[in-house]
Amino acid sequence: MTDQEIWVYAEKHVGIIQPVTYQLITKAKEIANDKKVVVILFEATDKNLEEKIKEYGPDEIVIVKDDRLKDATDSEIASLMAELADRRRPNSILFGATVVGRSIAPRLQAKLNTGLTSDCLNLAFDDDLLVQIKPSYGDNIMCEIICPKHRPQMASVRPNTFEAKKNLNQSVRITEINDLFFKKAERIKIIEETPLLSKSDSIANADRVIALGRGAGDEKAVFLAEELARKLGAKIGVTRPLTDHPKFSGDDQIGQSGNTIAPKLLVNLGVHGAVQYTTGISSAEIVVSINKDPEAPIFNYSNYSYVGDSVSFLESFLKVVQ
Repeated sequence: MTDQEIWVYAEKHVGIIQPVTYQLITKAKEIANDKKVVVILFEATDKNLEEKIKEYGPDEIVIVKDDRLKDATDSEIASLMAELADRRRPNSILFGATVVGRSIAPRLQAKLNTGLTSDCLNLAFDDDLLVQIKPSYGDNIMCEIICPKHRPQMASVRPNTFEAKKNLNQSVRITEINDLFFKKAERIKIIEETPLLSKSDSIANADRVIALGRGAGDEKAVFLAEELARKLGAKIGVTRPLTDHPKFSGDDQIGQSGNTIAPKLLVNLGVHGAVQYTTGISSAEIVVSINKDPEAPIFNYSNYSYVGDSVSFLESFLKVVQ
């Protein structure tokens, strides 16, 4: 029998709980109805990351403590989580659609013999059925996907899709598990974990983003944008056409089929502003856009606009940025 629990995997990076975890807790509580929201946290014995998670008010935090978890691989985490899921049989399990989430979730899916919908933009419950909503067919339609015959239902959600809200009034139960079987991944060994130079581990969490579109895809524009990013401490993101550029990939893409971002500052260079892109920037605080076309839709989503060439703008701007 399936318990009425919605699990949220607590993702961490260099000892810090990632924002997507808090976003998923908030959304899970919003749609839970009579279901319990349970956070699953794997940590070493010298850590107490649950204290920060408690601020967002899940019903329960299940903690698996083991010093081997300090350098555990994704396959080891998936094995532990599968054993825990076999014991408690949750209704649903949610992950962030991050590098880590996209690695652990499908491994767990295979072990549990269930379904997984990746890169969701919304979630809802129809009784006990988790409705998982994501773009498809070139981002032209939104699909509602369900997994009616298998449990747990599994989904990954893009960071910054939902807003995280603290709930300090919630009484949170803490359950510590110490008797899971640690199945060691013999073929993989983590030698060292090094934080990236940026304060963010991905563009989805960056406070400052410089976005390059088709109109800023030449080598000079890219070079100047990289220089500006270094001076501003920003991440560089791209629209879909530039994912074929040698310096970028799908991990850098912004929009429905890429990352949803919520920076304090977003600078759009040569971005026309198709709906597939603007869907991913709706939570940006200050948006500055540069485009040659005075009718470009991106200007409708911008706080500040400049009609002109991206290279000329960058050359002038770099002269005044220290």
